[in-house]
Formats: sequence, C-alpha cells, structure tokens
Amino acid sequence: MRTHLTLPKYSVGTGDRFAHQAKAQLTACIQAANAGVEVIPVWNKSNREHTIIGSGPASTRAAADAAVAALGWTKPYFCDADHIGLTTVDRFLPACDFYTIDVADEIGKLAEKSAVDAFVKRHPELLGEIVVEGIREPLTISREFIEQAANKFLVAVQKAAAIYRKIEAAKGAGNFITEVSMDETDSPQTPAELLIILVAAADEKIPLQTVAPKFSGRFNKGVDYVGDVAQFEKEFALDVATIAYAVKHYGLPQNLKLSIHSGSDKFSIYPAIHRTMWKFNAGVHLKTAGTTWLEELIGLAEAGGDGLALAKEVYAQAFDHREELCAPYATVIDIDPTKLPSPQQVTQWSSEQYTSALRHRPKSPAYNSSFRQLLHVGFKVAAKMGNRYLDLLETNEEVVAHNVTENLYVRHIAPVFLGKGSFA
Repeated sequence: MRTHLTLPKYSVGTGDRFAHQAKAQLTACIQAANAGVEVIPVWNKSNREHTIIGSGPASTRAAADAAVAALGWTKPYFCDADHIGLTTVDRFLPACDFYTIDVADEIGKLAEKSAVDAFVKRHPELLGEIVVEGIREPLTISREFIEQAANKFLVAVQKAAAIYRKIEAAKGAGNFITEVSMDETDSPQTPAELLIILVAAADEKIPLQTVAPKFSGRFNKGVDYVGDVAQFEKEFALDVATIAYAVKHYGLPQNLKLSIHSGSDKFSIYPAIHRTMWKFNAGVHLKTAGTTWLEELIGLAEAGGDGLALAKEVYAQAFDHREELCAPYATVIDIDPTKLPSPQQVTQWSSEQYTSALRHRPKSPAYNSSFRQLLHVGFKVAAKMGNRYLDLLETNEEVVAHNVTENLYVRHIAPVFLGKGSFA
C-alpha cells in the first residue's frame, strides 16, 4: 500500500487553541533535535474548538507556516484536521495535510450480514492460532469471534473509508496523512480485535499511518493518567506487536504507528511508552491539546499586573459557568466541586499561588487538579474576551512562550522520546 507524504517515526500533536504559540511549540521540537531525536510537530485543532473560538483551519496553517519560516525548520510538519467526520471535513480540506478520522460513534453498529460473511470468507488465515512476534501466547481466533468483531467494527471501518475517499478525491492519493481514531468508546480493543480492524482497513485500501485505539484507564483532559500503569504497558506493547504483524502481512504502510490521544500530562505512563518504543523499535504519535492554553494562563499569571488580573477573571467566569463548560467534556474530566476555590479566594491570590495551583506538578502540595481541569475546559471564556486576551498574550509573549516551550519539551517530549526529564 503506497503512500507519498510520510509521517516520520516520532511525532507530537500540538494543540494551540488561539494560534499564538506555534513558535514556542516548534522551539520544543528544535530542542529535541539538539538533544539527538527528531520529533515532528503536528498542529491539531478540532472542528469543535474552531467553532467555540470562532477560528478556522486556515489560522492553524498560517501560524504553523509562520513559525516554520521564522525558526528555519527544514524537517516535515503537518496540520491535523482533528476528529473530523463526513459532515465536518470540508472546511479542513484547503489547509490540512493530516486527517484524524473519528469513527468511534460507529463502533457497535451492526454490519450487514453479507459484509460479515464476505470478510470471514476473504480471511480464512485469521481462523485458529496466529503467532505474533512480541506476544507470548498466540492469538486464538474462532469464526464466532471474527463475526462478533466484524459486527462491532466493520461499519466503523467502512465509514472511515468513505471519509478517506472524500479527502482523497479532493487532495489526491498520497498527499495527506491518514489516522483513524477509535479511542472514544467504552472498552479497549483486544489485540485480536485491533488486528481485525487493521485487516478491514487494508481491505478498504485506507493507507493508515497512525491508529488511535482505546486503552484501559482514564485519559482525562490535562491531568495524569488514572489507572493501572502495568496494564497500560501490557496493552501498549500488545498493540505495537499487532500493528507490526498487520503491516507485514496485509500491506499497510511500513510507518504505521500508535497514536495516543489525550496524551497531555500522562506523566505516569511516559516511561512505559518509552520502554516499549525502544523494545520494539516502534514509533509513536503523542497527541497533546489544551496544555498550551493552560501554559498561556500560567504565563499571564506569572507576568503579574494585567496578566494576573485577567487570569483571575477567566477563572471567575469559568467557575460561574462551570456546568455549561464541563458538559461537552463530561466523560474526560473528574472535577471535585469541593476542591474548587471560590473566585473571591482566587482574587486574593498572588502570581505564585495561581501558577502553583495550575501548573501540573503532581507532587506539589499547592497543585489543584480540579482547578486545572476547570480552566482546561474554560478556554471559551478567553475566546469571548477576544482581543483583550490576545493582546495580553502578545504583550507578555516572552514569559508565555517560555512556559509553553518548557512544558512541551521538559514534561512531554523528553520523557517520551528521550526517556528522561521531570514528571513532576
């Protein structure tokens, strides 16, 4: 299965809500290159985020292009139409060259019996025991299991194929990166299920370069992983091995790799990801989003004066509208209302008190994960402020950019891709 535009081995999705931190984010990738590892930036922004902020994909592309030109970046970079579907993809076609096709809603919709029967007939090699290098026990797959998996996932893969073909018709084969996302669903896919998904994608001739499965545990927005780290490491390794098998046997792109969605700040699993990557010589796409917006707030609060005052105002409004702000993210946040300080309390805070509560240092007694999660989903408040917010970002660019770069490099890139750095 041939591709032309190729996503390199290591890549990081860098969400930038307000399209002001592309240079600061790219600087983190430059620091990685100086440390000896190539990590490719992928600027990702979803239709929902564009709608909330009132922006468009062209602004993401313009910010990325300007940063690349300003800093002399000569390696690849991409703009990701994040979590798109058939009804939302059109507006992304002119600006984007990476498409995260989200078909989680299609999982579990029963496929037509004829399609299931055809899949089983087409793949007799899936029946019985399959020896996958890197997996101790063979995968044992019965006809009943294939039928169940096909019924659960075939419709989703068919929908992904329809979206892929729509993009291909507009942009031409080989001119964009394709990711399929199946992470926003109830339960993790088993290695056998992932294999069947990949085989179905190969049948549909989707040139997958990255796939985002569901892992166990909670991947809440902007805070650490909640779950059994050993279990995650086991699942991650099984998925990496399964992908390698599918690439070898079904003609999928050689660079196909796992994508970890909501990867921001999942400090406790970064060592496991790094170990597995090295063990299998595998790539990974770490998708971060929202942390840049929080680092902007931290930078403004750190700057003091008008910046700190605005950061406090953002919290006050987020607190007052917390039900509305949290509703779209209810499945990926865990906020304890009793842990939220009142706006009156926050009004009295110093710069250090505000930044210490917000900055993600889990070992710090001042860190407040509920405060952080509310502000994570509170970017709509800043969006409504318009130029008041953006002007302060520009006025305080140096301190904001420092926080953005340090967060992305020290807390994310270095632990995952270099195997070192601070998790606190």
